[in-house]
Amino acid sequence: MAAEAIVVEARTHGRYLVRPPAGRANGILIGYHGYLENSARHLEELERIPGLDDWALVAVDALHAFYSRSAGTGTVVRGWMTRDLREETIADNVRYVRSILDAVRSRFGWRLPVAHLGFSQGASMAWRAALLAGHEAAAGVSLGGDIPPELAELPASSPFPARALLARGEADEWYSAERLEADRAVLAPRAVEVETLVFAGGHEWSDPLRAAVAALLGRIAAGSMPVQSAE
Repeated sequence: MAAEAIVVEARTHGRYLVRPPAGRANGILIGYHGYLENSARHLEELERIPGLDDWALVAVDALHAFYSRSAGTGTVVRGWMTRDLREETIADNVRYVRSILDAVRSRFGWRLPVAHLGFSQGASMAWRAALLAGHEAAAGVSLGGDIPPELAELPASSPFPARALLARGEADEWYSAERLEADRAVLAPRAVEVETLVFAGGHEWSDPLRAAVAALLGRIAAGSMPVQSAE
């Protein structure tokens, strides 16, 4: 008799790191790390983006933790998902991020613009969070990672972010030029203001990327600020 595969819902715990703004918050940037990374590593990169002293920076740990052989004994890294139990894992991740969004927006301000940034495997999670977690997103930024296929099938009326930045290193063999153009094609009919960036390098962060993100978030913050009346 063949074995039966039975899926059971189980409770688990995740974690996110927050670097509060220096003063009054202009926005909330939520970041999603790549495979074999973690929130601490990702927060370091978010903090290297210039001009974000007045943004709350949030780095989210993926729920699946494991030890890395390459990073040294005892180093805990994480990954967002595999193809196994794909639909169930996506639903778990979206619920998880929704709870984080509820918490950080309650803490820093419900009217603040929210931007999602994902690197590598975290790029897909950034797009899922922007579209499926029940909170309006001002922007989606993906570095070295693509828009997942199920989101590409959503109707044009779906609540895509108003702005997007798609970035890759010119030597990146995983997120190729063809994948970037495919993502641009997904966003084109959905009234998304799309910027693309190709920089010298590979599957990695770069100073041109940081500058582009800083400029994008600066425009978002300026647009969300109340207009001061002339005296």
